[in-house]
Amino acid sequence: MAASIAELIADRIDAMPTGERRAAQALVANYPMIGLKTVADFSAQAGVSSPTILRFVARLGFQNYPEFQSALTDELAAQLQSPASRTTAPEPVGHRGATPVVEATLENIRETFRHVSRRQVDEMVALLAERRSKVFLVGGRFTDPIARYMAAHLTIIRPNVFHLAGQESNWRDRLIDMGRRDVMLIFDIRRYQDSLVRLAEKAHQRGAQIILFTDQWLSPIARFSRHVVAGRTAVPSAWDSSAALFVFAETLIGELTRALEQDSARRIREMEDLR
Repeated sequence: MAASIAELIADRIDAMPTGERRAAQALVANYPMIGLKTVADFSAQAGVSSPTILRFVARLGFQNYPEFQSALTDELAAQLQSPASRTTAPEPVGHRGATPVVEATLENIRETFRHVSRRQVDEMVALLAERRSKVFLVGGRFTDPIARYMAAHLTIIRPNVFHLAGQESNWRDRLIDMGRRDVMLIFDIRRYQDSLVRLAEKAHQRGAQIILFTDQWLSPIARFSRHVVAGRTAVPSAWDSSAALFVFAETLIGELTRALEQDSARRIREMEDLR
């Protein structure tokens, strides 16, 4: 699968001049709809000139603006797919060893990490390591198990970690506890969950820093997020795979444990003594 436009932006944003970076940020914040407008509308909304938009599109590797829009249209169609509309690749006759789904999953993991920089990982770890902050985690219908798994680990290595479970009304009640020092990790892949978007917007308004785990087509929550991890999820199946996001969550757990080595070791010893 070719790199998505969001992945191309992640790969190249550090090399972009200020104007092109503003165009990139505007596109991510309104993905993909702003890119489907005219160059003039895109430039006005991003606050840059029309030539800057065209240079931005060229930097992503497109020959012209229509080619860029065609790619966005294809991504939008993929974003809106339901399990019923996806086809599965038949397994070759006599196939032995790893199945196509396994091969695709392994490639998803490699591609996900290829598009996330070391600096971004370090910045996410720094947010999660802030001792005065509270950390909230929540996911969607199929991704909340990752949020719950990550919360179980973070609770061991640092205080004030909360998994938002149950109904949306319960999530909203926790907003009162969120402020500018706090971090919310949200897991949301296609087809994106409206209740999570509403929660993210409210948390963002209260100043919470949002780390979004999503797919290569970007949840609308990206517009409210400090950091976006665009994991590869597509496999030859009716269902998307969250394996790459799960591995990235485990990576953050390991990095944070090292960053809080003394505190986490002390907490683990005290927990063992209490058992």
